[in-house]
Amino acid sequence: MSQWAALKSLVLSLPARIQHRYRSLHSYAKILLWLFILFESCLVVAFIVLGPARIAQFLYDNVERLSARYPVGSVAGASLLIIFVSFPPLHGHSTSVTLCGFAWGLKGFFVAAPASLIGACVVFSGLRLMFRNRLRNFSKGNEKWKALETVIAAKGLPLIIMIRVSPFPPWVYSNALFASVGSVSLWQFILATCGVFPKILLQVFIGSKVAALSDGEQRSHMDTSTLILNGLFIGGGIAVAIVTSWLVYTSVQTHIRNIPGMSPETDELAAEAFEDSEEAPLLTSNSASV
Repeated sequence: MSQWAALKSLVLSLPARIQHRYRSLHSYAKILLWLFILFESCLVVAFIVLGPARIAQFLYDNVERLSARYPVGSVAGASLLIIFVSFPPLHGHSTSVTLCGFAWGLKGFFVAAPASLIGACVVFSGLRLMFRNRLRNFSKGNEKWKALETVIAAKGLPLIIMIRVSPFPPWVYSNALFASVGSVSLWQFILATCGVFPKILLQVFIGSKVAALSDGEQRSHMDTSTLILNGLFIGGGIAVAIVTSWLVYTSVQTHIRNIPGMSPETDELAAEAFEDSEEAPLLTSNSASV
């Protein structure tokens, strides 16, 4: 029941959190957000007008042609895209990883995983280096953030891995969150990010199955049972990702609120800071200046 109560609380608080998060964005971030919304809207319109089959075939044909004619360039391009979308407030990491599976099958994992690790480390190191004064000033005057740093420092790597694997905050905000927590070292962040590799492998697997169903020629050689099986693989993979993500998120919340040796007030403040992790001091415009 506590997990359902947490889910209900999260859903009900989403509108207010989204509005607050939008207001805290810098002007350039708001412009990027609206451009992203426009791009997604165009994709929806194209999906409705052209139809999913034609779009899937078009994407499959072009991805296959690019990966065949420019193998090194396509790998480099995909890697750079994953690194680029690791910077907040950009989005699209999961989509980029899935595209690796779409283009190279399960071999796409060996493109997506290293690029994700490099992108995360670049964001972590870059934000911490550029905004270390802001981080120091913010931590001194924010009780919730001090509590979160205390809890993470006390529990160490296991809790860092659990938070990293959790779907909330999303990839880009998780990068900024750990960069904002001074008690997290780079080596801990690297190990925790490696814990996300199974999730990346699952996303690559889903992309490979979507590619198989996107090509008309491959579909024509599949019997009904094979088509159904591929569809079940895709749906099952998505369901596993959703259920696992939710279980990890609720486990993190429970773990933070029940750490031995910590006062209930500190645990509660740390949990609140984790829930508001998209407002990490390195992302908000109202934090102390550098």
